Amino acid sequence: MNDNHFKFSTAVIGLPVFFVLLLWIIYWVQIRFDFDFYQNGIYPRDFSGLQGILFSPFIHENLNHLYNNSIPLIVLLPALQFFYPKQSLVVIGYGILFSGLITWLIGRENYHIGASGLIYVLVSFIFFKGIQTRYYRLVALSFAVILLYGGMIWYVFPDVDQNISWEGHLAGFITGFAMTLFYKTPEYAKPIVYDWQRPDFDPDQDPFMKHFDENGNFVNIEIPDEEPEIISTYFNSDVSVNYIITKSEDKTNF
Repeated sequence: MNDNHFKFSTAVIGLPVFFVLLLWIIYWVQIRFDFDFYQNGIYPRDFSGLQGILFSPFIHENLNHLYNNSIPLIVLLPALQFFYPKQSLVVIGYGILFSGLITWLIGRENYHIGASGLIYVLVSFIFFKGIQTRYYRLVALSFAVILLYGGMIWYVFPDVDQNISWEGHLAGFITGFAMTLFYKTPEYAKPIVYDWQRPDFDPDQDPFMKHFDENGNFVNIEIPDEEPEIISTYFNSDVSVNYIITKSEDKTNF
């Protein structure tokens, strides 16, 4: 697989726009009609709190909370859809499901809401999968993601900020990494330009490589001159030839 498989589609723009727009619509409904969606978040180790696994990513506390989650989604979702189009919906769906389940298991007894868990899933998946493929474009994407959001790693630890759901962040980070191991991507390879890049290349049979010894030193190999082939032609004839030899008496004195 090569660069030709990275193709732009409407989903690259449509997916993040639809997802983020849905978050803002839900928040508008919440404040417009004074709905209390907080109780639909994840409440750890409580049976009724399991509903939050599906609903919590779409619930936000305030406008600042929603804004801080919308910007990373606008950046990460197009990257996921463009470079991993076949895995994008699976990563989002199972990312929400398993990160929410882990949060339900390890979280503090409080309501956990917000799409930050999904953001950590995306950061973790894009970073680790790019490193695993060792393909230069995906590795560059991994470095770009870590450059933009590498500081988020500190918020998976409990002592950094007690007002945030570090459990949800940690759950998302673990889920993203686990999915890089489970979901395989195609093998990426550079196009073959030179003969030595071919898998069946034999240096012992290559005319140029014959000029180097086993230590890489240049060796002048002289090609011996071939002796020209002598072609002899014989003629046979049945006609007899008679030669007459005469002695000349004329002598010239100088």
